[in-house]
Amino acid sequence: PAERAQLDSEKLSCSICLDLLKDPVAVPCGHSYCSSCIQEHWDEQDNRGFYSCPQCRKRFRQRPDLKKNILIAELVEDLKKTGLQAAAADLCSAGPEDVSCDVCSGRKLKAVKSCLVCLVSYCEEHLQPHYRSPAFKKHQLVEPSKKLQEKICSLHNEVMKIFCFTDQQSICYLCTMDQHRGHETVPAAAERRQKQKELEESRLNIHERIQDRAKAVKLLQQRMDAINVSADEAVKNSEESFAQMICLIQRRSDEVTQLLRSQQQTAVSELKELQKKLQQEISELKRKDVQLEQLAHTEDHTQFLISYPSVSALSEPTHSSSIQTAPLRYFEDVAAAVSESRDKLEDILRDTRTNISLRATEEELLLLQPETRADFLQYAKQITLDTNSANRELLLSNRNRKVTLTWQKQPYPDHPDRFTFWFQVLSRDSLTGRCYWEVDLRAREGVYVALSYKNISRAGNYSECGFGFNDKSWALCCCSDKLTFWHNSIETPVSGPRSSRVGVYLDHTAGILSFYSISGTMTLLHRVQTTFTQPLHAGFAIASNS
Repeated sequence: PAERAQLDSEKLSCSICLDLLKDPVAVPCGHSYCSSCIQEHWDEQDNRGFYSCPQCRKRFRQRPDLKKNILIAELVEDLKKTGLQAAAADLCSAGPEDVSCDVCSGRKLKAVKSCLVCLVSYCEEHLQPHYRSPAFKKHQLVEPSKKLQEKICSLHNEVMKIFCFTDQQSICYLCTMDQHRGHETVPAAAERRQKQKELEESRLNIHERIQDRAKAVKLLQQRMDAINVSADEAVKNSEESFAQMICLIQRRSDEVTQLLRSQQQTAVSELKELQKKLQQEISELKRKDVQLEQLAHTEDHTQFLISYPSVSALSEPTHSSSIQTAPLRYFEDVAAAVSESRDKLEDILRDTRTNISLRATEEELLLLQPETRADFLQYAKQITLDTNSANRELLLSNRNRKVTLTWQKQPYPDHPDRFTFWFQVLSRDSLTGRCYWEVDLRAREGVYVALSYKNISRAGNYSECGFGFNDKSWALCCCSDKLTFWHNSIETPVSGPRSSRVGVYLDHTAGILSFYSISGTMTLLHRVQTTFTQPLHAGFAIASNS
């Protein structure tokens, strides 16, 4: 029964004061509170434009009408009448770590409230007079505390209800006229209410950020699922395509082999036939040679002359000139064609692998871009300017981290890297990977915050060496009346808050270049997505108004 009473007591408690519900009323969202507790809670929200439920945070534009929750009121009364509350109190004896009731005699029960006026802690039973008697109406009840004396001023023996901003400590009202005279003070309760409002706003902000992050996590999960599904389909399709290509190559190989063997057989057969004819002619010629030799030894002149025409006559010879001029290697054109096809296939497969790798790397890099200024500062890079590139009318100072237009020639030595006409300078070190730096703009003239390849021209017209006016540089022009972005002589208007500080973020590998306006928070001004083919250098140019 005692456990049942404790459970019912918890269910029938007000979540604001944590006591049993007194005059319970229901909010439209379904939660119930003590009438006085919810009224005081909403009194504090009168100037916020909405009213919220302390439990579920549901907001109401109009202050809801409250109606008594008759069922819960009857259950609370039944709980009190049946004595189960007393049984629950038996389970609430004060332990070593608890605040015990100062009124209980014998076994001490756990205190549920402490009174700052009485300086006494009470259990539920001994606290009832504070709820019922008007004499205790102005007493301030707080969560039970073992350190009530610490809330009393040691000098004046008064409750410290004032907070001194000057000394950052709690004081009593007499202290404001004594040691803390002239200090900035405020009633602690009023300051608590103000801070409580700020706390609730902070919690609302935290909840909104949690929801935003949860949505982002969900989107990332959806993206990962889509990547997994797409990769599985691509693997399946590629395996089928490669299998088909392998079958096609095998079939083509068999066809080429068959064709070559057929041509080989035909060519060899023709040569064998020719070889046979030649061998027959050799035999015939040898026979003729024997006859001619015999005829040469005939002593009868008449017989010689009669036999000579028939013996000396030769058959038509087989032409063998084609045999002498035929190439020593056959079918080399076929072999060359197959080799060329192999090289083309290797190039295709190599390009396919490279494109897949680049797309995967780009996808991964884009997912991991920084968001907050703290994230960007992880890649902070100190920019040191190169004196060998500075125009002679630019003065470098602050260890070559500051540039000023002086209109007076500086004693810089001649150098092929120096900008000879435009007021420009490049950084000493090249930039690769991820880099972030911030630029303070204090000049009245227009300033170009730029990035450039080192091989940009150092002399000539603006399209050759001016930052942003060629394909070797990118520049944000910060003038007094507008912001513009320039690349390859193409101007892009930029909208955004003006600030004396500009942040520059470079992800060289991913091909991302971003400019930010920094004034308390970071606001993206312009972003470039491209492919950088060389290391970059930070650049600055000052536009003359003369």
